[in-house]
Amino acid sequence: MIRVLFICLGNICRSPMAEAIFRHIVTNNNLQDQFTIDSAGLGTWHIGNPPHQGTRKILDEKQISYEGQKARKIEAEDGEKFDYIIAMDQQNIDELQSIRQKHPDVVVKKLLDFVPDAKEANVPDPYFAGNFDYTYELVEAGCQQLFNYIEEQHHLDD
Repeated sequence: MIRVLFICLGNICRSPMAEAIFRHIVTNNNLQDQFTIDSAGLGTWHIGNPPHQGTRKILDEKQISYEGQKARKIEAEDGEKFDYIIAMDQQNIDELQSIRQKHPDVVVKKLLDFVPDAKEANVPDPYFAGNFDYTYELVEAGCQQLFNYIEEQHHLDD
């Protein structure tokens, strides 16, 4: 089982979007039985809430399910539960240092680190700016490249 956790600040915009898109890619490749996919936030403001309406709107437009997603805060045990912890920006990475130190085998990277020649280094937070279309564009590219990377690392096409 390959276990992937997406992280952003509040777990209602970017990380649930990434979770939904990545799950969609995995399902389209008939590999859902080989993955555990989740998302979490660094803060507690939105625990238990569904994804932000802007995230839901763009995912609905793209016909990507986010059914059952509820915001949660990252837990110390997540370092033991996941193989990949994928953050949306450098601030998230900085906050994840304790997990990196305690679990050096876990891949902790920014989503856009997987995109060659990415337009951005970080996925901007659309919570205040409202730029969910641009966020979707970046997250979708990152999720596809992350999937390609994991597929190569784990020889999923064999």
